[in-house]
Amino acid sequence: MDLSAAQHALFDRLPDVVYFAKDTQARYTHANQTLLRRLGLPDLGALLGKTAAQVFPAPLGQHYWQQDLQVIRSGASLHELLERHLFPGGQSGWCLTVKHPVREGGKVRGMVGISRDLKGPSTQDPVYQRLSSSLAWARQHCTDPVGVADLARHADLSVAQLERHVLALLQLTPSRWLLSLRLESAVAQLDSTATIAQVAADSGFADHSAFARAFRRHLGVSPRDYRQMRLKMA
Repeated sequence: MDLSAAQHALFDRLPDVVYFAKDTQARYTHANQTLLRRLGLPDLGALLGKTAAQVFPAPLGQHYWQQDLQVIRSGASLHELLERHLFPGGQSGWCLTVKHPVREGGKVRGMVGISRDLKGPSTQDPVYQRLSSSLAWARQHCTDPVGVADLARHADLSVAQLERHVLALLQLTPSRWLLSLRLESAVAQLDSTATIAQVAADSGFADHSAFARAFRRHLGVSPRDYRQMRLKMA
């Protein structure tokens, strides 16, 4: 793949963005310093030629690897995936992931992608100042059966106005943000001795199946597998 050194150097200067390039077997051909640091690797040489399945905790790594192969084999991009990343060093956080196939001569020759960290809003942002009490209310009540319409009423906004403001402020739609709060609650509770069914109910999910589907979609593994990974990394 013809990716310039200047392009790689640019991504090395973005501490809140993970950048990677991979070949047709989904093996790393490049990664920025952010990814190397989060994986605890000394240099790029320690990552080259490996797949995500070989460097991320199992079974999360297999999920990333299969995701990469899907992009390479289908030639279709994945856009703005809300994911919670868990790294071998124990660091975790929400990000938005984009993966694109790289084509040469009409054929897919590999893929590139970025995962951008989702950060908290600036408290100096006028939109934050307008919504701060409603956002705090949503965090407090996220495990209750509340939805976007409830949040809009609390903020004294229309749903359309709320959608626009929250997207600009948090980089997520209100519904995705509320889901991330519920999953965040679930992640914390999985470190306890509560049953998976208890965690689902206490995190605001209607039933165990809905919880399991949402958890696997956004964290890449089942709640039970995530709990096991955390125990191994403790």
